[in-house]
Amino acid sequence: MVVRKLKDITYGSFVPPEKTAVALGYFDGLHLGHIGVISAALMQDDMKPAVFTFNCDTTLPKFKLPEDIISFENKCELMQRVGVEYLYAPDFAEVCGLPAEEFIREILVKRLNAGFACCGTSFRFGKGGSGTPQILKEIGARHGIKVEIVADICDDGVPISSTHIRELIRCGEVAEANRLLGYDLWYRLPVIHGNHIGRSLSFPTINQVIPETNIIPKFGAYKSFVSIDGRNYRGVTNIGVKPTVENRGDGSGAVMETHIIGFDGDLYGQRISVSLVDFIRPEKKFSSLDELKEQISADMLEALK
Repeated sequence: MVVRKLKDITYGSFVPPEKTAVALGYFDGLHLGHIGVISAALMQDDMKPAVFTFNCDTTLPKFKLPEDIISFENKCELMQRVGVEYLYAPDFAEVCGLPAEEFIREILVKRLNAGFACCGTSFRFGKGGSGTPQILKEIGARHGIKVEIVADICDDGVPISSTHIRELIRCGEVAEANRLLGYDLWYRLPVIHGNHIGRSLSFPTINQVIPETNIIPKFGAYKSFVSIDGRNYRGVTNIGVKPTVENRGDGSGAVMETHIIGFDGDLYGQRISVSLVDFIRPEKKFSSLDELKEQISADMLEALK
């Protein structure tokens, strides 16, 4: 199969020349349930697969604060991997005031040239969230759009949800979260300068800051994989405020500090991908740097299992 580059048509006036099959949803995390919805669009052989979602500077009404599972950039990469060809992702504030029929006419018909649309059972659209999947089906039919309401993808009888996955991440249960996501929770972030304590302990680390818009995993040490120039390395990643040594103190998000096993090189300024695989232990304050060094050695052995 030829994988085509995902084309973001959010900006400008470009409209797909071919009819599209559009999957609609916020798709935070792009978990297995979301893939079930997008798969319905991918199965329309006579149309180009597309996604309508949001790239939010504002927060959706159902969230008190932004708590993205993965970044928008990572979400786009995952969509391209599964075969999505077109993306339309405005800020929620730009479209939330559209009545349901106007949303379908202006976005699905005029902007995306849709001949097919699909959504999950809980999808809402239009002003005040008044548009339901059934309304999408009824209005879509008047505009020549076939609509499929995709049944929930369940795990042990329970629908897979971003809310549950966020809670697992908060509790450090990333292995279970990864199972429901269908991939390892990952970040691609710039490497910044830290305080170089790790190098003085013979365990050099890369330092990255998780954006405040992301859900923050439970503080502690994790088994991880680090991708550098197409090669995967095992790692030990500590997420938190580094209680044994002085923190950055600049008010930025949680620090993610990773020792890359078997790698020694300069990665400052590069955007490096780190995937969390499993939780090793909670964050703790050590009485000395020697005790910290002993714990890092133990964490490495755990990460190599």
